[in-house]
Amino acid sequence: MAQHTPVEDQVIDLLHRAHTCDLEEVTRTCTKLTWNQVFLAVDRMSRSGEILLMPRGRGIYTLTFPHRQEGRPDRRSLPS
Repeated sequence: MAQHTPVEDQVIDLLHRAHTCDLEEVTRTCTKLTWNQVFLAVDRMSRSGEILLMPRGRGIYTLTFPHRQEGRPDRRSLPS
């Protein structure tokens, strides 16, 4: 499993609580992070397939986890 930055961990924790949220909501919730920090973390995790970044309209993006396949553990159940 890839090593996560504290920024990525904050985004993942937020998604575990909300399941789905807008990118702007993440930046508003993670008040100690800049928009750039959030975007770079989301970009890395989206490219690696850990999260989905879906366009919802002009400049609106939604974050969520990919649908888990049967028998495939999620991130929290993997050993460290």
